[in-house]
Amino acid sequence: MSRAFHSCTNTGQLCLDLIDAKPGAWVVDLGCGTGALTAELARRGFEVTGIDASPDMIESARRDHPGLRFEQADALTFALDRPADVVFSNAVFHWIESERQNELLANIAANLVEGGQLVCEFGGYGCAAQVHAALADAFARHGLTYRHPHYFPTIGEYAPRMEAAGLRVTFAALFDRPTPQEGADGMANWIRMFLKKPFEGVDDELAQRIVDEAVEAVRPSLWQDGRWIVDYVRIRLRAQKVAA
Repeated sequence: MSRAFHSCTNTGQLCLDLIDAKPGAWVVDLGCGTGALTAELARRGFEVTGIDASPDMIESARRDHPGLRFEQADALTFALDRPADVVFSNAVFHWIESERQNELLANIAANLVEGGQLVCEFGGYGCAAQVHAALADAFARHGLTYRHPHYFPTIGEYAPRMEAAGLRVTFAALFDRPTPQEGADGMANWIRMFLKKPFEGVDDELAQRIVDEAVEAVRPSLWQDGRWIVDYVRIRLRAQKVAA
C-alpha cells in the first residue's frame, strides 16, 4: 500500500495550530504529498522537512517548493539524521493497516527529541460510514466481499496506542467534517479516487455497476442542496514524547 496521500490543506491548517513549538523548531511533515502544508509550516517560521513514500509526490513538492527539503521515505521506516522537535502528519495514518499502527508510532517516537510532539489528523471512527456501508451492500448483492481499505479508530482506541509508544496525549478530538464534492459525479469520483483497493480484481463493468448502486443508495442522505457531501469524521491528536 502506498502511504502517500494528498494533504487536505483546509483542515490541515487548523491542525497546524496545535503545534506548540517556537519558531526555528524542526518540524517533519510526514506524508507531505505535494508540500502545501510543509510550505505553510515554513511560513510560520519552522525549519521543515517533508517526507513522503511516493517519488511522484516528492518530485512535485521539490518542483513547487524548491527552497524546502523533501525526502522520499516510508512512514514506518523513516530515520532522521537527528531527532525532530515535532512530527506533523495530516490525512496519512488511516492508510496504514491497524496491525502496523504500533510500529508507526514507535518509529515516530524514535525520531523525536524527548519532550517533542506528534501532531496529527486523519480519518476517525465513522468516517464515510454511509458510503462504506452502501458499497458493502452492493458488493454483497453481487456475491463479493467488501474489503474496507482504511483504519478509522476512536480516541479510546488510539490514545492507548500512543501512550504505549511513549507519547503522552495532550489533546484529542473526534469530530464530523462533512466534505463537499464537486459536480454531479462527485460521489462516484470520490469512490474511484480513494477506494481503489476494494475493487482490485473486479472487472470494469461490474465495478461501475457497484459504484452506481452505492451512489444511488446514499443519494437520499448525502446529496444535499445540489451537491454531494461525504460524511467524513476526523480524529485530531497531539502527544508529547516522555522520558523512557
